[in-house]
Amino acid sequence: MTTPFPFTAVVGQDDLRLALLLNAVSPAVGGVLVRGEKGTAKSTAVRALSALMPRVDVVSGCRFSCDPGSPDPGCPDGPHEPGAFESRPTRMVELPVGASEDRLVGALDIERALAEGVKAFEPGLLADAHRGILYVDEVNLLHDHLVDLLLDAAAMGASYVEREGVSVRHAARFLLVGTMNPEEGELRPQLLDRFGLTVEVAASREPEQRVEVVRRRLAYDDDPDGFAARWADEEASVRARITAARDLLPSVRLGDGALRQIAATCAAFEVDGMRADIVMARTATALAAWAGRTQVLAEDVRQAALLALPHRRRRNPFDAPGLDEDKLDETLERFGGQDEGEGEGNDDPDPDGPGGGGGRPPSDGPSEGTSGGTSGGPSEGTSGGTEGGDAAARPEAGEGREPRPSGAGSDEQRPARASEPFRTKVLSVPGLGDGAAGRRSRARTEHGRTTGARRPRGALTKLHLAATVLAAAPHQRARGRSGPGLVIRRDDLRQATREGREGNLVLFVVDASGSMAARQRMGAVKGAVLSLLLDAYQRRDKVGLVTFRGSAADVALPPTSSVDAAAVRLQSLPTGGRTPLAAGLLKAHEVLRVERLRDPARRALVVVVTDGRATGGPEPVALASRAARLFAAESVASVVVDCESGPVRLGLAGRLADELGGTAVTLDELRADSIAGLVRDVQGTSRRAA
Repeated sequence: MTTPFPFTAVVGQDDLRLALLLNAVSPAVGGVLVRGEKGTAKSTAVRALSALMPRVDVVSGCRFSCDPGSPDPGCPDGPHEPGAFESRPTRMVELPVGASEDRLVGALDIERALAEGVKAFEPGLLADAHRGILYVDEVNLLHDHLVDLLLDAAAMGASYVEREGVSVRHAARFLLVGTMNPEEGELRPQLLDRFGLTVEVAASREPEQRVEVVRRRLAYDDDPDGFAARWADEEASVRARITAARDLLPSVRLGDGALRQIAATCAAFEVDGMRADIVMARTATALAAWAGRTQVLAEDVRQAALLALPHRRRRNPFDAPGLDEDKLDETLERFGGQDEGEGEGNDDPDPDGPGGGGGRPPSDGPSEGTSGGTSGGPSEGTSGGTEGGDAAARPEAGEGREPRPSGAGSDEQRPARASEPFRTKVLSVPGLGDGAAGRRSRARTEHGRTTGARRPRGALTKLHLAATVLAAAPHQRARGRSGPGLVIRRDDLRQATREGREGNLVLFVVDASGSMAARQRMGAVKGAVLSLLLDAYQRRDKVGLVTFRGSAADVALPPTSSVDAAAVRLQSLPTGGRTPLAAGLLKAHEVLRVERLRDPARRALVVVVTDGRATGGPEPVALASRAARLFAAESVASVVVDCESGPVRLGLAGRLADELGGTAVTLDELRADSIAGLVRDVQGTSRRAA
């Protein structure tokens, strides 16, 4: 087994380390969501935490890690006899993004259940993570049905497996830790709220700190065991401090003054529900225990707010999480005031003890690690990750450097401000797909309504009971059936086929030419595209953005799950110049070709936002017509948002839609509350239609 990188050797990332340590002190805090760019030690720090967690006592032979002091009365391996137990390290269980439902919650042997009436249950990752850490890397890319299962288990502290009348339940209380890169897409609000704390991490821009990262990394790679041995004393010190803080935690007093500050802060920042108040209270208590105090102070409440509230302040996918610290300080000062006797409980004999004070994580370790070549950096580069590039500051998460559009010149106009987004009609791809789970178009999925049955291909996951009984019934006499139960064989089993919804690739092709340049008109166009982006976020689509103006087209954003990034690029989109419609369509066609190679199961929906004019170059109209017919020949679902305005309309967008084999809608018709109706299916036949 590979020696893990020591937690105390991680350079910088104070907020990340503190949030993880607070959960180690008080698992009731509810876990941590770590957001940040690649190469910032997110996974390294999380994996290193498990080595600091105290050992746990479990019932010997129990696959569900029951506590010998209070075993679960409903444990599938129970009832447990008192006495036999063993001590083992705290587990850290990793949930892969592509895991199946059965791998997460466990699986029943359906064949034995039907034929023998035996609940033969194989535990999943939720059982393994009970009383430990469940770590989900790239949690924002997790499939929706797995997210739903995680939400249920986190809310109830138990996992339920229900299969055709056979039910198994087991305890599943775990510390949920997730990492994500916001550029790859955001999390559903329901799952966001389940994480107690959140931290933003970024690579350091300080050369000296980056040097130390590289130094430690190289030393670790050269000799992992020797490197870990040099940090053993610091690791033991922090481990002892966690144990002491856990012992002190029940004695920590959360006074009425601190409670008022917590309630006032949550109210001032308009967070939904009461979970934020509870998490802040638990975090402030853990901070006091970590500092060796028995009294919660205002500084603990402030730090708790900075960790527990930012991700609960999101109002829509285009708002980055964050907290106004000036407003926070003003609220705490307004509702400050100590309770009687408050401040007298600071019995920490060494406020700057191992790892620093109440709001500080462990120090960066032994002095030789900062001056010699005896230490090496975290495996992901820590705060000064090797993937961070040069020391120049990068854009914030979700932002990107706006490429200068081709053909830009003196006719370029300043970007117009987008109008207010609105709720749009549902634009869906016709036919039946097989893509990733989502909420847009019809598809064959593992979840949804049952539409039929088939023989299983591989492991049986969803039994169609009626079809299985019908398949087995004619053979009962030949199989010598004598008892009340059916004689079931493998060939009799039938897999249920289900229909649900899939996510699509929504590729926006936006006309940014001079004919679209009137500021009020372009603002309305941007507002419409932002509305469609918001709809794509809610329906779990991938999005891409192609723009055309001047003499060429640009891929402003390659296909991605980050709707935020698309919104940023759109807001800064300039306009002006001629209308190379053919170039825009050909660029979009090339993007789709490449994306089919990467993800052939994901069907595309092309949304062309234009007034239909084509200018510039020889025979621009004929070239645009030929480019459009490429989409029709490949049966790509498409819709044209007609941006033509004024009393005289040429109907060019409608003709373009006909050549694409799609349909056209005006900006007014795009609204969900328009007279035309609530749902519009895209015309034409999908390339992957059933």
